[in-house]
Formats: sequence, structure tokens, C-alpha cells
Amino acid sequence: MNGHWLLRAVRWARNPPSAGRVKFVLAIIAVCIALYAFEHFFGWPDALSPDPSQRRGYRP
Repeated sequence: MNGHWLLRAVRWARNPPSAGRVKFVLAIIAVCIALYAFEHFFGWPDALSPDPSQRRGYRP
């Protein structure tokens, strides 16, 4: 760990983020986990998968 990260940690300890920012970051993490869990248990929907045959100018 170099000095830059130590100084950043000291600055964060002296001025911690607001409660709103912490809630915002935790909400984003929760959405990411929920999307991962949905995709893991139910699979990726075919409607959201790219279909190369539908592109303009595609010739196999």
C-alpha cells in the first residue's frame, strides 16, 4: 500500500460520506446483485440477446 492510498483513507476517515451517498451506493449494489441472481436462476431472455441476422447488411 503506497502513501497515496493512506492519505486517501485519512481524508475519508476525517470526512466520511453522507448517509444519502452510502444508501445510494448500497442501492446500486443491491440492484446489481438482483440482476445477477435473476440471470443466474432464470437465464438471459432471448429477446435481449443480439441477433446478427436482424442487422442491416448482414450476409452469412
